[in-house]
Amino acid sequence: MPPRKRATGQAELPGISSTKEIQDILWKAADKLRGSMDAAQYKEFVLGLVFLKYVSDAFAERRAELAADPELAEIPAHRREDFLEERDEYAEKNVFWVPPTARWDYIAENAGSAAEGVGKLIDDAMNQVMKANKALTGVLPKIFNRDNVDQKRLKELVDLISDARFTGHGDRPAQDVLGEVYEYFLERFARAEGKRAGEFYTPASVVRLIVEVLEPYKGRVYDPCCGSGGMFVQAEKFVLQRQGRDHIHDLAIYGQESNERTWRLAKMNLAIHGLDPKGIGDHWAFTNVDDKHPDLRADFVMANPPFNDNNWNPSPSDLKWRFGVPPKSSDNYAWLQHIVSKLGDRGSAGVVLSNGSMTSKLSGEGEIRAAMVDADLVACMVALPGNLFRTTTIPACLWFMAKDKSPQGAKALQDRRNEVLFIDARAVGTMLDRTERVFTDADLEKISDVYHAWRGTRSAKEKHLSYEDVPGFCSTASLEEIAKNDYVLTPGTYVGTVKVEEDPDAEPVEKRLARLTDELSGLFDESSRLDALVREQLARINV
Repeated sequence: MPPRKRATGQAELPGISSTKEIQDILWKAADKLRGSMDAAQYKEFVLGLVFLKYVSDAFAERRAELAADPELAEIPAHRREDFLEERDEYAEKNVFWVPPTARWDYIAENAGSAAEGVGKLIDDAMNQVMKANKALTGVLPKIFNRDNVDQKRLKELVDLISDARFTGHGDRPAQDVLGEVYEYFLERFARAEGKRAGEFYTPASVVRLIVEVLEPYKGRVYDPCCGSGGMFVQAEKFVLQRQGRDHIHDLAIYGQESNERTWRLAKMNLAIHGLDPKGIGDHWAFTNVDDKHPDLRADFVMANPPFNDNNWNPSPSDLKWRFGVPPKSSDNYAWLQHIVSKLGDRGSAGVVLSNGSMTSKLSGEGEIRAAMVDADLVACMVALPGNLFRTTTIPACLWFMAKDKSPQGAKALQDRRNEVLFIDARAVGTMLDRTERVFTDADLEKISDVYHAWRGTRSAKEKHLSYEDVPGFCSTASLEEIAKNDYVLTPGTYVGTVKVEEDPDAEPVEKRLARLTDELSGLFDESSRLDALVREQLARINV
């Protein structure tokens, strides 16, 4: 793509070009504000500025393309500027329209001289961008001119962000570069906020695993508690990697988020990645109170609901409780039944829940689980290792559900009706440090390949995969066997333990035990002798 052109009069800066450099410089920018506002506010503050810089860079990139078009020479000179400002030329490339006084070059040039301060300049720019782009209405933060904002630090922050280039990265559009930066920031903020980050961030390893198992090539994707939109973004990445950029619009996203600030982050995240922000509604809302998609039947549902929360307050008359009214004390089975109610005839779902959801019998949860198993909705259960989630110490698992486990005609899948796959992945993953574990690409492939081989998917056939039980890791169980285990769904109940083959040259167990007993006896005798010597020496000293 043509390099970004600078506005007349702007000083030439060396700039920061690599994605890693952009990430580093913007994290320094966040640190500049850390002391003057709470974590949630500075997250919105910095990401809002990054987003404004992105839309400006993307706009400038498109403007440079238009200016370099040979057909521009055929337009009369007095009309060329009007052509470069024609909104339709930007809309057709999914580029947000940025009014002249909202463009970053204008902000950077006037940040030090604005009579009312740089904060007012930025608030006005945010307002102009929202007015010019319906999809961003009510999304961008207007918090830069508040009393608790240090305007000097804000000016320094603007200078830092001015050095970050989201364009000019070879064949990579600004959208991809900023998308990576935005995700990096969400992860860093999640680490900084600890447990509170659970409302907006699901670890990338977990999201990728859900997507790799479900393989959402095309169709309607739904997340009833979408946080900052990570499930949608990863689904888009999956399509990009497997199908190419021309197929991005094969996915239609639907979701909602109950927290206002998180909803705003999600809207910006989707817009940055070229996904339609309208898919998560025009307002934040809790799914139980205000279902934004009451008639939706999705092809894929991906969700990480709050663990063991109690926000649903279920009404016994609600038709979605076809397997039983969930208790008020825990939302696990409210979420599961809501998700099932949203699945299309051949829809499938991946849901993160606490381990307790696999065994609980409190307040009727055991009966609901049994009814869902008997309805043949559970396709696969995955036990996750510890330390994947920085936001909670509660052990977690994945529920994969499917409305249709038949061969599905031309798809020629394996017939898995009345069967459930169990995967014990507690020993999988790599520790980044003492507190955080991640799944590597090989780990993700290991787990997802097992599911695809079991189901006989297209990807499994392309890899020539065939399924077989692996003791200690994966096993298929019939619904009858699950019923005999009182509908407990913990993978460890079914996969067994790893079979360890004895070395034929190894010392026999009985002889080994006898030898160890003799050695321990000798150590005990030696200890007793030394104790007697010490007592004797102490007695002499006392005399």
